[in-house]
Parts: sequence; C-alpha cells; structure tokens
Amino acid sequence: MIYFISDIHLGLGTRSQQAEREKAFIEFLQSIEHDCESLFIIGDLFDFWFEYRTVIPKQFYRTLAELKRWSDNGKSITYLMGNHDFGHVNFFKEEFGITVHEDDVACTINGTSFYLSHGDGKAYNDTGYLILKRILRNPLSKFLFRLIHPDIGIGIASWASKGSRIHTDAKEFSERSIGDGLRDFAEKTIRESGYDYVIMGHKHKAEIITFDTGTYVNLGHWLSFPATYATFDGNILELRSTE
Repeated sequence: MIYFISDIHLGLGTRSQQAEREKAFIEFLQSIEHDCESLFIIGDLFDFWFEYRTVIPKQFYRTLAELKRWSDNGKSITYLMGNHDFGHVNFFKEEFGITVHEDDVACTINGTSFYLSHGDGKAYNDTGYLILKRILRNPLSKFLFRLIHPDIGIGIASWASKGSRIHTDAKEFSERSIGDGLRDFAEKTIRESGYDYVIMGHKHKAEIITFDTGTYVNLGHWLSFPATYATFDGNILELRSTE
C-alpha cells in the first residue's frame, strides 16, 4: 500500500496540542507500518523547520526517532518541502536516507502516473509569495540566517511560519484564491501532461475531483481530528481519515 500525507504541522499550537498531534502522527505511522510499501509526505510535516550544520529543532525528536526507525527497517519515504518546512539541507538525507525534494515530483507507481506538489504558489494571487519564496530559499539567505544563534533563529522561523499561515488563511480558499487555483492547476496539468493523479496539500481541505482523464486529490490536514490522508493499492486511490 502507498500512503500520502501532508500538512501535519508539528510544532504548531500549545505544548499540549503539539504533543497530541505528534502522538497521533507517530501512532499513525506505527499502525500502517505492516502494509506500507512507500510513504509520501507532501509538505508541511513541520510547522517550521530550519537546520544548522550541527543543530536541529529538538522538539521533534520523537518524530525523528520514528522516521529513523522506519528508515532502518527499509521503508521508502519521499518528502516534498512545503511553505513551512523549507529549511532542509542534508540532515534527512544523511541520517535517514530520505531525499527531500524542493520542487514538485512526477512519478509512476504500478503503471499509474502521479504529479505531486505541496500546492504553495499555485493560487492566482500568489505573486508576492513566489517572490518571497525565491528570497527565503536562496542559498545566500540561508547562509546568512545560519549566522544567527539557533535559539534566536528558530524563534524567528516560528514567527515567520505564523505569518505565512495568516497570509494563507486570509485568502479564505475562495473563488480565484487558493482553492480554485489548486483545482485549476491540477486540471491543466492533467489535460496537458496526461497524469492519472495530481496530489496536493496546502489547502487544508480534503477533496477528490475527477476530470475527464485524471483525478485531483487534496490531502487535507492534521490540525484537527480525524485527520485525512490518501492510500493507493496499485489500482484504486482512496481518501481516508484516521477514525
């Protein structure tokens, strides 16, 4: 079975909310381990992530330990960056053998074609975000940020993450905003490139929309429960919930 998840946003909320979400995520990983052939994380696993050469955010150590265990057991994990967890460098690759993709990914599973994208930057009015994205992900920007002490830098990253979420929420996922933009992008990608499935997150609203030749799936979120995710058994893709 292939599993797709996104927008867990570990680190968001009060300490008790963070603990509840992380516990639920780890229990989910343990519950699917017996039949999971491959796990695709489609962005925003963390509400913020920025790694230094010798420092990573310690609050995520339980999740990191679980991912390490999965890696040691030979499980395949594919990770796409989102708009909140773009501060990856090489920790996941070196420690877990997990390649973190900065951009969208196209792949074929059991003869079925997939286009995977977190979904940020796909809205009609996202020009400002796309400019900011180029600045934040620029190697020079990352280098300069690493000169800041981690206690301060991670605090700034957390603050910036909240600002990104406010910017996203303000769009209200309305007409000609994120929701419409993501669906239209998926339809155009399916029509022009022939993908069977386009899978995204970012929108925080689980949905499946079937077009003439392919299907758009949004994975929803883990900000409240039951959380949502998708599975693909080699023939059928389903949107599911944790309860």
